[in-house]
Amino acid sequence: MDLILWRHAEAEDAAPGDDDLARALTPRGERQAARMAEWLNRHLAHSTRMLVSPARRCQQTAKALGRKFRTVDALGPHTTPRELLIAAGWPDAAEPVLVVGHQPTLGLVASLLLTGAEQPLAVKKAAVWWLRRRARVDDGELVLHAVQGPDVL
Repeated sequence: MDLILWRHAEAEDAAPGDDDLARALTPRGERQAARMAEWLNRHLAHSTRMLVSPARRCQQTAKALGRKFRTVDALGPHTTPRELLIAAGWPDAAEPVLVVGHQPTLGLVASLLLTGAEQPLAVKKAAVWWLRRRARVDDGELVLHAVQGPDVL
C-alpha cells in the first residue's frame, strides 16, 4: 500500500475569533499547491484515492490536483495519527491513498510508521511524504518512497 501525505499549502493567518477551518490559501500557497499537483499528477496511479480535511486550505490544495476527492471530517486539524491511519485503511488498502491534511498530525504519522513512535517531525507546507508498505510473506517492509517540497520543483 502507498500512503501519500500532502500538507496543505501556505494559508492566511487567522485573526482572533476567526474560524480556523475557513482560512484560505495565500497567492504563494496557490502556486505551491499547483507545483506539487503537477508533480503528483506525473507520479500518482490513476486508482489513487484522495481523502481531504474539511478545512478550506486543504480543499483548495486538493483541488489543484484536478482529481475527484472525498472530504473526511475525521481528517480535520485536530485529528490523531490513529484516526488518519484508520481513515486511510493503513496498511491494507488495495489502492494508493493520498491524504491532504495538517501538521502536526502528518509528521506524527510519518514518524510513527518510520520509527514505531510518535515523534515531532516537520512536514513543510505543501510538501509530500510518500510511504510504501511492501507486502512480504513474513512481514511488511516500509519504504520512504519520496519526500518532495514545492520549492524544489
